[in-house]
Amino acid sequence: MDDKENPTIVPQTEYSDPDLQRKHSLMLERLSNRHQNRLDNSLRSESESSSFESTSSFLSRFSEMKRSIESQLADSQIAPSDPAQLKIYFEKISASISDLEKLVAENSYFLPSYDVQSSLKTISDLKQTLESLNSQLNPKKKFAFKNKASKKESGFPEFKEPLVSKRTDTSPEKTRLTMRDSPGFRSIVGQVLFKEFRGSEVGEFTISDLDSCEVRLIGSLRVLFVHRLKNCQVYVGPVMGSIHIEEVEGCIFVMASHQIRIHNAKRSDFYLRVRSRPIIEDSNSVRFSPYCLTYEGIEKDLQHASLDNETGNWANVDDFKWLRATQSPNWSLLPENQRIKIVDISTQEIKNDNTQVI
Repeated sequence: MDDKENPTIVPQTEYSDPDLQRKHSLMLERLSNRHQNRLDNSLRSESESSSFESTSSFLSRFSEMKRSIESQLADSQIAPSDPAQLKIYFEKISASISDLEKLVAENSYFLPSYDVQSSLKTISDLKQTLESLNSQLNPKKKFAFKNKASKKESGFPEFKEPLVSKRTDTSPEKTRLTMRDSPGFRSIVGQVLFKEFRGSEVGEFTISDLDSCEVRLIGSLRVLFVHRLKNCQVYVGPVMGSIHIEEVEGCIFVMASHQIRIHNAKRSDFYLRVRSRPIIEDSNSVRFSPYCLTYEGIEKDLQHASLDNETGNWANVDDFKWLRATQSPNWSLLPENQRIKIVDISTQEIKNDNTQVI
């Protein structure tokens, strides 16, 4: 059959001279390699372009939301003078900042570390501005927390179940003095603290100035702030946005969140499920392990918060104060033989004289 009748047949050149045959084979190989390199470069360029477009889209959206919040903060000088209306006005701004924080948490998995740090710094500045304006326009009496408990410092925290609580002055008068308008647990020593978020409208929750307490939060919330804890155990259901932890020592944290940032933590263990890489700063002797919490309905709560799948990021910790290529000495993985087992924080197990429920 003639080759013209069958165009799919490509004539193969044959050479009687072995040297010519070898040169021909090398030429074909070079052409094949050149084509493959061009294909690889094209795919790489498409990938880099896609990543850049995603980052650019995030930064554009972030800037737009930031400008809106800054405009609301600037307008606060002409906001209603009535305390009740002013509170609602500031709550709306706080919700907008929480939305901005959630945007960072949900996109931090592909963002460069610099953009994550810069975005978090912007959010922190916005919160400080809001807090300053709230203090100026709606001043409240401040109360300082005094830690009267003295503990002998030891090594890493030990898991205790149930917690051995201390009786403290929990009269209504004292409780009102230490609690602010925003929801949270503050300035408490030696108690079991319980809060259920199902069916509530709570977006943010604060845990601060606790000593030797056990905190159990059931259900999901948007943002959690943890400040100044010592010798505490904190068990938290899914957080749809981010968790900010600072100034903690000798504590155990069992938490699930899209983003977790830890600042100034010492001798504490973290059992995490997190969408993005955990971030630590100015911390030392902190250890990490996978999430180990259960309660009735936790699977549904985790699914609702898009935290039902284990990502393994609990072991991928970024230390922002350790810029070398080697492993940071400030954190480590918790050995399996030292990890606590699954912790059940069901409500029926904790209600007693030393339990505070809000």
